[in-house]
Amino acid sequence: MKTLIIIPTYNEADNVGWICQGVLQAQPDVEILVADDNSPDGTGEIADKLAVDDPRIHVLHRQGKEGLGAAYRAGFAWGLDRGYDVLVEMDADGSHRPEDLGKLLDSARSGVPLTLGSRWVPGGSVVNWPKRREALSRGASLYARLMLNLGVKDATAGFRAFRRETLEAIDLDAVESQGYCFQIDMTRQTRLAGLEVAEVPVTFVERVHGQSKMSLDIVKEALTRVTVWGLQRMNPFAARR
Repeated sequence: MKTLIIIPTYNEADNVGWICQGVLQAQPDVEILVADDNSPDGTGEIADKLAVDDPRIHVLHRQGKEGLGAAYRAGFAWGLDRGYDVLVEMDADGSHRPEDLGKLLDSARSGVPLTLGSRWVPGGSVVNWPKRREALSRGASLYARLMLNLGVKDATAGFRAFRRETLEAIDLDAVESQGYCFQIDMTRQTRLAGLEVAEVPVTFVERVHGQSKMSLDIVKEALTRVTVWGLQRMNPFAARR
């Protein structure tokens, strides 16, 4: 199956080269789309050079930093227009290990509409994460699972594989959330479409180079949106999206 790994970047000059190399070493039959948000550190130019040297690498240059959700939506549109069958979300900073890609791809290629690379199922783990960050992630996933009845343990997982039919069943233009919330929203939208969501264990590794994009605004957005969606689910007249 024609497979695209979408890697959004913003100031990932120290990471984009080795992560692309690692992906292609682990899965030589996939292709990569680097979706760069006009990084001032030259990430986009580095990606262009990689694409010249390897036809499996493509670069989508975006106008500026608009958030993770916007980058993925653009990447999905790019991939769907070009006939990819499986589209994978993957971080540029090495948090998602290329050696775990096979688990997601095996699941997606077997027919699972959405497969999450989960830190919180048996066999999953995190490496070098501060306890506070781990508690935040676990708490956010638990809150989303309870409020939205998602049925998954890692609702905020950013390492995930969609079949094209899943993305075609979702109104991507209506998905406005970003960051943590974008991942929760996409899981929610998949469930609302009546499609299966599976989890496979992965190891999440804290980045070594560059700055995390996590912020208080991202956390606030997730808390607010999940609360509103949850109230709507329990009582459609209690809140409006």
